[in-house]
Amino acid sequence: MSLEAQIAEWRQFLHRRRAIDDRDGVELEDHLRGEVAALTDAGLSSDEAFLVAVKRMGSLDDLSREFAREHSERLWKQLVVGEREDSPAARLAARTDGFVAVGLAISAALLLQLLPLSGYRMDDPGPFIWRNGILLVLAHVVAYFAWKRSGPLTGARLTRLLLPLVGAAIVVNLAPGDRQTQTAVLSTLHLPIALWLLVGVAYAGGRWMDSAARMHFVRYSGELAIYVVLIALGGIVFIAFTLMLFRAIGMNAELLVGRVIVPSGLAGVLLVASYLVEAKQSVVENMAPVLTRIFTPFFTVLLLGFLATMAWTHRPIDIQRDVLIAFDLLLVLVVGLVLYAASARDPQAPPGLFDQLQLVLVVAALLADLLALAAIGARITEYGLTPNRVAALGENLVLLVNLGWTAVTYARFVRGRGPFAALERWQTSFLPVHAAWAAVVVVVLPLVFGYR
Repeated sequence: MSLEAQIAEWRQFLHRRRAIDDRDGVELEDHLRGEVAALTDAGLSSDEAFLVAVKRMGSLDDLSREFAREHSERLWKQLVVGEREDSPAARLAARTDGFVAVGLAISAALLLQLLPLSGYRMDDPGPFIWRNGILLVLAHVVAYFAWKRSGPLTGARLTRLLLPLVGAAIVVNLAPGDRQTQTAVLSTLHLPIALWLLVGVAYAGGRWMDSAARMHFVRYSGELAIYVVLIALGGIVFIAFTLMLFRAIGMNAELLVGRVIVPSGLAGVLLVASYLVEAKQSVVENMAPVLTRIFTPFFTVLLLGFLATMAWTHRPIDIQRDVLIAFDLLLVLVVGLVLYAASARDPQAPPGLFDQLQLVLVVAALLADLLALAAIGARITEYGLTPNRVAALGENLVLLVNLGWTAVTYARFVRGRGPFAALERWQTSFLPVHAAWAAVVVVVLPLVFGYR
């Protein structure tokens, strides 16, 4: 293995460590390269110089030990791995992290139980309950990463995190919350999308403008979704046993489940899952990319089959609200498949068959989006504007721009006319656009349509 390949492997490992930010990573790599250069000048071969340089990292010995454990076939495992376990300081930090996450989860669950004091019932939640519940839970997730990430909570940093939360709280509580209107439903659905960007800012720890930090947040979001689903499956089993046990003594526990267990579980699952993603990163870091490789062929065939069926039958897309939501979720899923494939790919590797398959998937999704936009435009021309149609139009236009330039950059890469890094930068830079449109739906659309 060449020296550059060894350093690239070490760099990739380093970037996955949550305790090391990207600026530190650059410094560490510079230090490593300097050590290698000095040892090479002293007469060592490049392989020998790399092995000795890793050993000489001094205070980074724990990091080097982790790296060696992960790559057990490497000769230099023998140079850096001993019998010593993790340091007491590392174990204390892990325990503290867990206590903070669980404490915030309990806090979110308890505060959510107080929402019915406003006069709304938790077992029949209207938009008011859902909006405030979403805001409450995401505020705790933001607080977790604000505490965990590098640097003290300065006044400027607190202001950047608190102002959007305060603004969102004002908006959701000024809006009428006792009517199942189009704008109320749309606002509730788009609020978590808009606020998720704030979670990303807190997660990045002041480095949001760095493309690598945004990609780390993308990886976290994917692994979080996997953990949430796994925890939810366990929660369903727990609820089933709860109902069964109380039924065995002649009691109906549905009220307990509906008003206490389910809301509390929903409030705490994001905090617990976030902690697990952070604590078990080295174990699960490849789960989302592996799932991406499994499902990309299936969704490619699905979209191509859908387009072929439309062409054969000449049937237009039904643009009823439920259909549009499902359709847009499918297009977002395509964007996610591209993102997570990019997150695990070596940017220096040449294009391969999987890249070609992903390009076909993106082009198929782009065509499907164009057909959906045509159907939405025809419906608006015939029946006029409604909140649902405007929201769908905006969302599909945002997806059109994303998928369109993704197709261009991917095609350039596949044809050898552009770097893969351009695709990665485009995807991570476009994340705020999705959040911005969601914020428009939450704040502007209800005002324009009079909360109807």
